[in-house]
Amino acid sequence: MSTEEKQLLAAVLRLPAAARATLAGDIIDSLDEDEPAGDVEAAWADEIQKRLAEVDAGKVKSIPWSEARRRILAAAGVSDH
Repeated sequence: MSTEEKQLLAAVLRLPAAARATLAGDIIDSLDEDEPAGDVEAAWADEIQKRLAEVDAGKVKSIPWSEARRRILAAAGVSDH
């Protein structure tokens, strides 16, 4: 991640939760512009079902959001205050 990207991420993380959610949705939508919506939705539905089956079968273990957030921020090189 470039310095500019890290600075942008840090600025975005200071926004209120609702603003971050809207921004995240807009960014995700911008990635899907080249693909037919039905194909993307079907692929996500398949992925969700696959992941739920893995959790139900005990193949993967969930972690609390606080731990996931800590790992994500650490990987991005962003301090969690």
